[in-house]
Amino acid sequence: MHYELYVDSLFLINFIMNLYLLMLVNRTVARSAGPGRILAGAAFGAVCFLVPFLWAGPAAPKLLGGIAAGTMGMLCITFPVRGLRMFLKLLERLLLYSFGTGGAMLFLVRCLPGVRTYLTGGLGILGMGGVFYLLFRKTGRETDPEQAICTAVLSKDGRQRKARALIDSGNSLVEPVSGRPVSIVDRELFDSLWKDGGEGFRAIPYHSIGKRKGILPGYLLPRLQLEMDGMKYVFTDIYIAVSGEMISGTGDTGAESVNMIINPGIFTEEGGRKGRQNERHNDSESDNTGQDAV
Repeated sequence: MHYELYVDSLFLINFIMNLYLLMLVNRTVARSAGPGRILAGAAFGAVCFLVPFLWAGPAAPKLLGGIAAGTMGMLCITFPVRGLRMFLKLLERLLLYSFGTGGAMLFLVRCLPGVRTYLTGGLGILGMGGVFYLLFRKTGRETDPEQAICTAVLSKDGRQRKARALIDSGNSLVEPVSGRPVSIVDRELFDSLWKDGGEGFRAIPYHSIGKRKGILPGYLLPRLQLEMDGMKYVFTDIYIAVSGEMISGTGDTGAESVNMIINPGIFTEEGGRKGRQNERHNDSESDNTGQDAV
């Protein structure tokens, strides 16, 4: 039996379906992957699916090998995988959405035999994939990176401290020269890490209710690890500002208080550059000083 395969159509279908799946998974991991990484991961997966067709041999082993390589590559390219446990959690979520979408599409094809020819064509597959993507996007669980409690592990000069942190979209502080996001820690947590008095000082301008303008002392933290919903996120060279007052971001809800407030901008690859576009590149006495809220 002879089959004709159109490489361009096959690549396009796999590429777009991979996009749907990766975007769904990304919603469950605090949107830790940027658009560029998602596109690259989807393209890699589509290429791996086509590679087995380039040489002769048993079809099943070739397809399984291509799919396995494409799946692992997609996840590692798209997401900041930190160890086997994180990879397995990402794989679990990818497979969940894959089987869910595939099963729903197969069910629809069987229920509508009159339009089966159209549904199984390239446009039909992409259309069904888009419909189920929107459905899963609306009904699926999302990890909101802008309002969540997590465990933070701060590391500096061989010392580590664990903190309860709030990821809060109300924190829009940025370092005025680089425009990079700034998170906030309380004085007790800072003093337990900076035994040398705090080298690398930065002036972080802010405003808040009851105080129109002010300056917080800021420093560069070498490493920050966040643990949330079973996933770990590692950041290096993160700016932090030191609050002279106790931080209790969840006090109004009666929950346990926190001693760190995370700027959600650290989750986006473009977060620093976006912030910089809204800042003047001079010192902390610029006219924009009052635009940073906390």
